[in-house]
Amino acid sequence: MYKGEADWTLIGEVKNNPRIHIPIFGNGDINSPQKALGYKNKYGVDGLMIGRAAIGYPWIFDQIKAYLKDRTILPPPTVAERVEAVRLHLEKSIEWKGEKLGIVEMRRHYTNYFKGIANIKPYRARLVTTMDAQEINDVLEEIALGVNKGNFEIVSVEH
Repeated sequence: MYKGEADWTLIGEVKNNPRIHIPIFGNGDINSPQKALGYKNKYGVDGLMIGRAAIGYPWIFDQIKAYLKDRTILPPPTVAERVEAVRLHLEKSIEWKGEKLGIVEMRRHYTNYFKGIANIKPYRARLVTTMDAQEINDVLEEIALGVNKGNFEIVSVEH
């Protein structure tokens, strides 16, 4: 769906135009704290907007804030933290859209929430095939219990 890389040169030109006296924000391809700092410094923007990198990974905002502040690299969220985020997201999705549509619309997010976790694939397959909120919560509970038993580990932190 998304191809190529964002072209920040025009953003930089607008920001550095002496006739422009408003804050300029940049957006596109920011998927790590290091990239956020690099783009901010290179193009001189006043702020950044995060898009796709935040889908299923809301921790990116705190990670970028910490890195911009003092170059702190925060650890990736634990599997347990991801499970809790999915539970809350599912709950709010159902509240907003109703059970059927809320469940269906959540399906696209499970991959992002659980990206980089070993042994998650069969659980994710169950999450995207059930239409019952209680069953989804049962699968999430199995994942949470599996964390305590050491069944899951984060093998990749790239998002």
